[in-house]
Amino acid sequence: MIRVVHVITGLEQGGAEATLCKLVRTLPADRYATHVVSLTNEGTLGRVIRQAGVSLEALGMRRGIPNPQKLFRLASLLRARQPDIVQTWMYHADLLGGVAAKMAGVASIVWGIRQSDLDPSHSKRMTRMTARLCARLSSHVPDRIVSCSRHAMYLHMDMGYAPEKMLVIPNGFDLDIYRPDTVARSMLRAELGIDAGQPVVGMIARFDPQKDHRTFVEAAAKLLQIIPDAIFVLAGDGVDRNNHQLTSWIEAAGTRRRFILLGPRSDIPRVLNALDIATLSSAFGEGFPNVIGEAMACEVPCVVTDVGDSAELVGNTGRVAASRDPAALARAWSELLRLDTDARRTLGRAARARVQSNFQIDAVAARYAALYETLISTRALQCAES
Repeated sequence: MIRVVHVITGLEQGGAEATLCKLVRTLPADRYATHVVSLTNEGTLGRVIRQAGVSLEALGMRRGIPNPQKLFRLASLLRARQPDIVQTWMYHADLLGGVAAKMAGVASIVWGIRQSDLDPSHSKRMTRMTARLCARLSSHVPDRIVSCSRHAMYLHMDMGYAPEKMLVIPNGFDLDIYRPDTVARSMLRAELGIDAGQPVVGMIARFDPQKDHRTFVEAAAKLLQIIPDAIFVLAGDGVDRNNHQLTSWIEAAGTRRRFILLGPRSDIPRVLNALDIATLSSAFGEGFPNVIGEAMACEVPCVVTDVGDSAELVGNTGRVAASRDPAALARAWSELLRLDTDARRTLGRAARARVQSNFQIDAVAARYAALYETLISTRALQCAES
């Protein structure tokens, strides 16, 4: 039995958090004894982890400058658990979890990189400082550094992360949860008042500068000049009529009647199935976006901006547009919407097949398992030789 403790900054909805949940549910429990530590709180995903039979502890740290007492508490927790491996997720957890694991004498430490560039105009100063400090410690603290995207790996190597420790393991997707569902498509469209044949472009993303909703809105106005009956569906935290910034962009573009703002949803597979095109208009920082892989698994063609590994994920099953370019995004949408129904369905089936061949959660979990087994074998060999 291999004992693994995962340390993550928090457990609200997000790409790293979702990937951790999928991983701990997929790894075989008869081989891996797993414990999760959240530096902050249990968030919305703590219940999911507990339902998977995985133990969880939240340290209650406040975001900002770390509390030394919490660091010592984490080190004490790790000493008590005696894990064979500590895997950390995101910069703050990499730093604090890595240092605490060293203090606790943990044999093997794995860091996790979840985003690509740190745009100085939008990334928090503390986050940038933490990433730079991690770069300086990367030769000494972790045994391996897992990046969810190739683009992010190269950018972090340029920042000073130890190149010999880097490897890429992409996000994985559950094809039983995310699958084509014509009944869900019809029902949700009926609920939203969308006609069966009406073209729908949608994006599921929290309201954040990284996701660049403004470019999406401006692209929507351009598409309506070509396809005037198009409907645009947005979902995610902060994406509702109470968001005055977002609604002001929509009003200024003259597109209020064409937008449906759903806010956070718990039925993401249903929402994705209601779309003709799923998109992500990210301006920076994207690693390997979960929501695009989920849409592809639902056989929905995707349009993404060329940020992180989005283009590599989509491959030739969708379209890629330049970031921060509403005209390019609108052109890409138009290209797909002008295809006949059969051609778009063929693209959708190719998208699901691409996920099934390359990014299915079982195969991705097997890559993490192979990493853990290699670390255990290497440590055993070192102990035998010493």
